[in-house]
Amino acid sequence: MKIHTDNENGAATVKKFNWKRLAIICAAALVVIITAVNCLTVVDAGHTGVVVTLGSVNEGVLQEGIHAKLPFVQNVVKIDNRIQKLEVNTEAFSKDLQSVKTVLAINYRVDTSKSYSIYKNIGADYENVLVVPAVNEVLKAITAQYTAEQSVTNRVLISEGLVKGLNAKLNDVGLYVTDVNIIDFDFSEAFITAIEEKQVAQQKLLKAETEKQTAITNAQAAAEAVKIKAEGDAEANKKLNESLTEKVLENKKIEKWNGELPKVSGSGGTIIDIGSVDGSAAKAE
Repeated sequence: MKIHTDNENGAATVKKFNWKRLAIICAAALVVIITAVNCLTVVDAGHTGVVVTLGSVNEGVLQEGIHAKLPFVQNVVKIDNRIQKLEVNTEAFSKDLQSVKTVLAINYRVDTSKSYSIYKNIGADYENVLVVPAVNEVLKAITAQYTAEQSVTNRVLISEGLVKGLNAKLNDVGLYVTDVNIIDFDFSEAFITAIEEKQVAQQKLLKAETEKQTAITNAQAAAEAVKIKAEGDAEANKKLNESLTEKVLENKKIEKWNGELPKVSGSGGTIIDIGSVDGSAAKAE
């Protein structure tokens, strides 16, 4: 409060402070501040702003940065245009009617120029309204083309098929799938047991075939060794026969002759002991 002195009678009077006026000033200032704040909006990097005027979605979007808007009349909805990751757990049936539980990681983004149409026609929850159902539908169609066992060995083909199929369904809306990763395939216990038994049987068959092939290879190697030795012996004998000319044979005879004349000679089927003839002749002399 403020004390005021009256000069005529010297009496002091008290003048009350005007709180009402102060409240009005503060309220006006607050209104101005709120109005000023609502005249501006900030669109973050990697986002676009969809302007909604009294419930009506404006065509076009606001790019990242600061923008002016009509206070209390316009609202700006921020749409994330960066690559977003979505994990989907779903179940489908293979070509051989096996239940296949699949966990997928999908990377997708919202087309900047179509942010307003997506919000207008689908709403802010476009992921659950549009993307997830599309993933389930396309996966079921692709899984039905492969047996359960083929699904495991053809992950890359299935991933590529999902990307192609999802873009075919979502591109017109303004959603683009950039990548699909298959995190896991899960099958029934009966199917897993059957696969394990099949693998064991294949391993046994492979082992038997390997042992058989090894035995055949060893037998072929032994036969080839015998053949090579026989061919070598034949070639050696051939060369030996070619080297045994008449002169060589005569020379061999001379080298092996012990200096004695043969004691037995035969002609016309008659064998004569030369030694006994010579002895008789000697006695006759």
